[in-house]
Amino acid sequence: MRFIRPFLFSGFLYPEALFRIKTGNKILYLTFDDGPDPQSTPALLGILDNYNVKAMFFCTGQAVEKYPELLSEIRRKGHLVGNHGYAHLDGWKTSVDEYLTDVNKAAGLTSDTLFRPPYGHLRINQYRHLKKKFKIIFWDIMPYDFDSEFTPSLSLELLKKKIRPGSIIVLHDSADSSSKCFLEEFIETSINIGYRFEIGF
Repeated sequence: MRFIRPFLFSGFLYPEALFRIKTGNKILYLTFDDGPDPQSTPALLGILDNYNVKAMFFCTGQAVEKYPELLSEIRRKGHLVGNHGYAHLDGWKTSVDEYLTDVNKAAGLTSDTLFRPPYGHLRINQYRHLKKKFKIIFWDIMPYDFDSEFTPSLSLELLKKKIRPGSIIVLHDSADSSSKCFLEEFIETSINIGYRFEIGF
């Protein structure tokens, strides 16, 4: 079973984490996980540029070490960079110490203030340690752009139906993500119905 939104009780487990921005204004927050990637990052940046939209890129330390020039380009174009761990570890399968070491290793390469847990998996003890240093950002909508069983048109339709004021949308900056196939239409459709895109939480 796939969940477009986080579990209802997630906000109780992680009370200081962000899932959605509380606002009555028609504002959306675009975020991209797993990059940078030479096949997807330039395409995403080009689309965002065309609409003067800024986004947040949650990058892994390993990818940044491989493609530092792409990270520089993300920042040069005015987008925010967040920490997505060094090796994209699953918090549910990783000890607290190993997980914290991985996140801190990525901090110097990505961000030492903003963190998104890979897979959205975070143990309570990991959360309690990380919240002392990082603002932890989850999401309000997951359209499964990384899932081969989801066509780009299906991901797009899910976004169109589920967006609401303050939604934090998670897409993926990776070669196998379909986000670059529907991002332009999503941005255009959202703007046409009165939404605007912002960064910063």
